[in-house]
Amino acid sequence: MMLEAGMAQVAQWLLWPVSLGVLACFAAALWALGRTLAEAWQRWRDPRWRCLPQGDEVSLDALELAAMRQLEPMRLLARMAPLLGLIATMIPLGPALAGVASGDGGSTLLGFGNAFSGVVLALAAAAIALAVHSLRRRWLLSELHAVRLARGLAQ
Repeated sequence: MMLEAGMAQVAQWLLWPVSLGVLACFAAALWALGRTLAEAWQRWRDPRWRCLPQGDEVSLDALELAAMRQLEPMRLLARMAPLLGLIATMIPLGPALAGVASGDGGSTLLGFGNAFSGVVLALAAAAIALAVHSLRRRWLLSELHAVRLARGLAQ
């Protein structure tokens, strides 16, 4: 019994850090969406605009590494946000279910509301991050292909 109570207490301590993590993921996703929309506007205004380093002195390996560095944060965000959302959902469910068992409707509704708001924000962050990652990946692969064509390394 002490082990379960200790685990429940540790889980409750994790609620605030996990909730802050979910909010940080959501803010990062919105920030990335804004940056991507600004880049889309820039690309629309100037189709030759590039975000990878330019010049013949830059190796293809360096360009590929630069592309990976730009894509990795969104890839990580798209994978981590749902995990944090699941944790943020599970922690308040214990007390909410205890409220159901004791017949306390007010605490039950509050617990369920808190539980599901965390997962909604986390899934929204993951969806935005996935869309941003996919779009930016397409742009960067197109840029890499153009560099290969210019250097005579692709057809």
